[in-house]
Amino acid sequence: MRKHITIFDTTLRDGEQSPGASLQKSEKLEIAQQLARLKVDAIEAGFPIASPDDLEAVKLISKKVKGPIICGLARSLKADIDAAYKAVKSSSRPRIHVFLATSKIHMKYKLKKAEDEILRQAGWAVKYAKKYVDDVEFSPEDASRTQPNFLYKVLEHVIAAGATTVNIPDTVGYAIPDEFGRLIYNITRRVPNINKAVISVHCHNDLGLAVANSLAAVVNGAGQVECTINGIGERAGNASLEEIIMGMKTRSDFFNKKTSIRNQFLYETSRMVTRLTGIAVQPNKAVVGSNAFAHEAGIHQDGILKQRSTYEIMRPQDVGFGETKLVMGKHSGRHALQARLKKLGYILKDDELDRAFARFKRLADKKKSIYDEDLSTIVEDEMIAIPETYRLIYLSIESSTESTPKATVRLKMKKKETEASATGDGPVDACYKAVDKITGLRGKLTAYGIRSITSGKDALGEASLKVDVKGKIVSGRGTSTDVIEASVKAYLNAMNKICSSSASRTKQCL
Repeated sequence: MRKHITIFDTTLRDGEQSPGASLQKSEKLEIAQQLARLKVDAIEAGFPIASPDDLEAVKLISKKVKGPIICGLARSLKADIDAAYKAVKSSSRPRIHVFLATSKIHMKYKLKKAEDEILRQAGWAVKYAKKYVDDVEFSPEDASRTQPNFLYKVLEHVIAAGATTVNIPDTVGYAIPDEFGRLIYNITRRVPNINKAVISVHCHNDLGLAVANSLAAVVNGAGQVECTINGIGERAGNASLEEIIMGMKTRSDFFNKKTSIRNQFLYETSRMVTRLTGIAVQPNKAVVGSNAFAHEAGIHQDGILKQRSTYEIMRPQDVGFGETKLVMGKHSGRHALQARLKKLGYILKDDELDRAFARFKRLADKKKSIYDEDLSTIVEDEMIAIPETYRLIYLSIESSTESTPKATVRLKMKKKETEASATGDGPVDACYKAVDKITGLRGKLTAYGIRSITSGKDALGEASLKVDVKGKIVSGRGTSTDVIEASVKAYLNAMNKICSSSASRTKQCL
């Protein structure tokens, strides 16, 4: 059984058949050159008979891309095979890939041909392609729904005609891994001349089993896997190249197979295909999705920080991803926060970390994503230890275009809570007047500003201001996803600074 598995990439042929994924000739060349850098063994560059543009793109790739086999697809028809050869003949390693349907449903409704006609046409097509190139691949389309005995007969016939690779397509994603693996195993036993050809598989993902079926085939004797970057392709797509590669690499103890793929370029290649096709990768996509190496749960983050292998079976660097991402959110733990802050340059004492963590948790309940800017703001607030004489407990605003804004504010001072309401020219003014009723400090606003310090709809807003209290001007700063709340916090921050000054101690601050 072959130890080296040939990786046959069909992103530029089957992948381009994804709705909306049409590529320009120059874009196809860019992807092909990246695939060569990735070190795929074969590139199916297109279906030359499909259009003049496709033929020219395959020609260009054949001339410019060195290293991999360059393959053109053809039906088992003279014009198709002529076009395929015209497209790939400039390559130093040309291949023609011919196909013909063999399942009863395709023979009856699509081709309207009997089994003996299929055998004759398949054999003729391989012999005709063989006049042009030594490397000929044959695919019995819809092989997974073909009667096994007829499939064995077709394979024996095309190998005798000169096929060097016989591909077993699960054309409509119908197969189940155990069943498909057994089919490949039976081919190795029931086709007398199978040792003269490489068994390939091409699996579609209609039931979400393309990768599982491909790997089951590898275990049972397949020597080539046909796949696409990001798993793009007809309908639900093809087997994902990156998942095939990392499956075999991560579980090398089970598969004991090797490929030539430079897996550190997988993420880079994935991004390129996304950019050029416009087909985005879902965040939870295995290996190359944005969440593939991201952890938010506190238990997971703690484990990762102690020993990466507790929750990661692959290193992000192995696929060119960069590094593990600890996503800061409401499920994150104290250990993860401390690690992220350390990376940002903040070394906090235990009591400072406790305060920062409590503030972080409150923010995380309101905000889906916590950015580094959010964390910096939290730390800067907590490390400047202004005693909280007054702390905001509750805030309510009543406001409309046809009524005077009214604010109700409840503050805590030591163990006592006091509430007051006031109206004002706007909601912020009403809040400040309510605060003044409670504190009795009567601040006069001399400067006020609001800015967004993070991105997104749930951005963290920062209010900054200056207040004149009995001739003493102090600044205040507050942050929140709610700009009114941020404004109140900024005002209280200024009031707390007034109260923390020994020269300004008054009965209102006691």
